[in-house]
Amino acid sequence: MNWGVILLIIIFQPEIRRALEQLGTNKFTKLFGMDKDIVTKTKEDIYKIAIAVEELAKTKTGALIVIERDIKIKDIALTGVAIDSEVSPQLLVNIFVPNTPLHDGAVIISDNKISAAACMLPLAGDTDIDTGLGTRHRAAIGMSKESDAIVVVVSEETGKISIAKDGTLIADVREDVLKKILISNIVTKRFPEKENNTSGTFDKIKEKIKKIKNKKTKDQV
Repeated sequence: MNWGVILLIIIFQPEIRRALEQLGTNKFTKLFGMDKDIVTKTKEDIYKIAIAVEELAKTKTGALIVIERDIKIKDIALTGVAIDSEVSPQLLVNIFVPNTPLHDGAVIISDNKISAAACMLPLAGDTDIDTGLGTRHRAAIGMSKESDAIVVVVSEETGKISIAKDGTLIADVREDVLKKILISNIVTKRFPEKENNTSGTFDKIKEKIKKIKNKKTKDQV
């Protein structure tokens, strides 16, 4: 019996860790709540991520972006290079430019900041994914299985956008759907009361992001 208990702990270690971390974090956030400004900032960051991902998809630049939720993934961030920068579409695009020092690996977004780049993610087993998918997609699924993080992938071969969540890959996602999925899972489901309180700021966020895109278009012209 003793050996059996130890064996079960070893086999289900990722699941046990995930459950304990989720329990502790949920209690903390329910006790102290979430500041309204953080919700607004998170929505704005999601739009910035979507802008970057769309640009990367247009040029078929491979990318892997991990967005931390309740379960902290500091151990994953430590495998890469510390950035500690505000979320910026330009920075995200530049990180993944081929043959640059940080392009190979994943970007970690934690606490509304780009925490690290060139990070190594756990890979999902061959039985978990379609044989036609590459290492980035396998890493995205593996990361989403070992934590509650949302992982966004841009395919280098096709330029298609995919999202990994809870060990499942949602393939070929449009930009508008990407934003809806991220907002739903990162803001609405976790903090429904705060989301309702900040609904009036949603149009302001969209207008601000629209100005960023328009400015970029003018600069290109």
